[in-house]
Amino acid sequence: MLLPFLMLFTSVSIAGEADVVDVLTIRQSNGSFVFRVSVLHADEGWEHYADAFEIVSLSGDILATRILAHPHVNEQPFTRSTIMKLDPSIRTVIIRAKDKLHRYGGKMIEVTLPP
Repeated sequence: MLLPFLMLFTSVSIAGEADVVDVLTIRQSNGSFVFRVSVLHADEGWEHYADAFEIVSLSGDILATRILAHPHVNEQPFTRSTIMKLDPSIRTVIIRAKDKLHRYGGKMIEVTLPP
């Protein structure tokens, strides 16, 4: 009887890694891109919350970082945007999120940029 209680306690009290669950990418007329990124994470408060997402090249270079300045305990998933200009040779990027405790490791989304 104690084991199910411990399993329930563990799953409720420890949030997992931050997952990117949706990305909308829009090319602007000036050649920059808007990235609207939705992140899902069981934020627990200031000690454990999704605190950033990154746009990464296929070779692993971090192209942009969007800092998330506070927990989103009651807003899940949540969506935030960033705008950036990319080298025209870049056609595909990876969007990944991180949290304060686990850093990286959750679901990432690979995005082919619109023409």
